[in-house]
Amino acid sequence: MSVELCRTADQLRNYLGKVRGEGGIVGLVPTMGALHEGHGALIDRARGECDVLVVSIFVNPLQFGEGEDYDRYPRTLGEDLVFCEVRKVDAVFAPSMEELYGDRKPEMVDVGVVAEHLCGPFRPGHFSGMATAVLSLFASLAPDRAYFGEKDLQQLAVIRRMVADRILPIEIVGVETRRETDGLAISSRNQYLSSDERHVAAVLNRALRVARQRIGDGDRDPQVGRAAALRVLELEPTVRVDYLEIVDPYDMQPVDEITGPVRAAAAIWIGQTRLIDNVACEPARKARRSREK
Repeated sequence: MSVELCRTADQLRNYLGKVRGEGGIVGLVPTMGALHEGHGALIDRARGECDVLVVSIFVNPLQFGEGEDYDRYPRTLGEDLVFCEVRKVDAVFAPSMEELYGDRKPEMVDVGVVAEHLCGPFRPGHFSGMATAVLSLFASLAPDRAYFGEKDLQQLAVIRRMVADRILPIEIVGVETRRETDGLAISSRNQYLSSDERHVAAVLNRALRVARQRIGDGDRDPQVGRAAALRVLELEPTVRVDYLEIVDPYDMQPVDEITGPVRAAAAIWIGQTRLIDNVACEPARKARRSREK
């Protein structure tokens, strides 16, 4: 099979009208291109669950803040089409800015409290810009399911809240993070790392796993696991920490006490590259209140 490349929403709708079939499930994997095995995990999951699969490729300027890497963000459409063809994607939707948003600046989506913590304060407007693009993509092809990676956990939470608030008939599917052998979450931004920086980057997942271990051992105080993880990051002097928090997995709010499943989430800088990651944490059935403060 060959991948159908659609540059406009009309092209995409015409294509879907021909192949959708009676009752067929249409899946969407929204991306900004530079596809890698992390995207491959989303595509593989969607391919197994959908009759028609569309991958969107759009580097969205609305979600990049001042001084961020919009201009140097990799644009590799040719390679991405091959990547999609190998994985049996039906169509790639690669719209221009004008095609997706029209000739006027779009009305930005209000993402609410889900974006108040974690990346929100460090990237003002990012989640609103991301949600605005995703909402436009949903309007363009009306998918039945859309697939997002758990590495970008806050993004996933924002999209779920947006869909719920607007009562959109779309199932949002979260897909487990795909990782390198040393635990580093696969990301398009990893290619910005030098060889030395790439070696250091594995500390992020190690730190989060330390927090998970403390929580699994029974500490109800989130600050215990948080402090233990920060101590791991402090061992690498080139690492700068934006945040490391223990949060509720649905609304992304920091928790005062661990009484159920939580996420340890962090963002760090290594050189000029910002990396994010998170891990699921399950408390022990009989948790103990830690005496460590």
